Amino acid sequence: MITLYVFGPAFGLPDASPFVIKAEMLLKLSGLPYRKLRGSMRRAPKGKLPYIDDAGTQVPDSTLIRLHLAERHGITLDAGLSETDKALAWSVECLCSDHLYWCAVHERWLDDATFALGPALFFQRLPFLLRGLVTRMIRRKVRGNLHGQGLGRFSPAERQRLLQLDISSLATLLGDKPYMLGAAPSWLDATVFAFLASTWLATLGDTPCKQAVRQHPNLQAYVERLRRQYFPDWTA
Repeated sequence: MITLYVFGPAFGLPDASPFVIKAEMLLKLSGLPYRKLRGSMRRAPKGKLPYIDDAGTQVPDSTLIRLHLAERHGITLDAGLSETDKALAWSVECLCSDHLYWCAVHERWLDDATFALGPALFFQRLPFLLRGLVTRMIRRKVRGNLHGQGLGRFSPAERQRLLQLDISSLATLLGDKPYMLGAAPSWLDATVFAFLASTWLATLGDTPCKQAVRQHPNLQAYVERLRRQYFPDWTA
């Protein structure tokens, strides 16, 4: 059985990380038996979660997990997709993982109100005298990462404009289809669902990401439909 190492539930989500939700969705789509265990980033390959252990083979990174399922188990999750579809799917994957993700990181970690409802809870287990120091240090590190990535250099209005382009592109691609690329789910749905659900269903207040999704009823219906279909125990 495959073991998926995760952070654990947070903010009304089955996991704090959209990459973990994506990895679990890939396993659900694969039909392979799996279990979830809380992981440690100190023990994880590459120092990040999620990762899987498949009969002794450790695979880090949600995208590498997808490729592993194809290579070891022959489960590509792209049946019926043309080469153009696959290229489009990879482009959308990068939009979610390398741009939309950072929009969510910014609002979770650097907006004081959102931080108080979300990531601040991670620091409650620290001794009171250390809590403020460690919290400021981690938020400063996140700010530096966002500055290096580039999104942290923009004004709130500029970030919101770029965020709306991300979300409206996903809404246009979905259209009135049940899944992102047609009548059947593909690995792209694992990615898009994970990132949209992590914003639309998170109990983090009325964030910019949630405001952007609210403008697109088809995305809201898509998230709810896939949540019921693949995560029936996840009550929104």
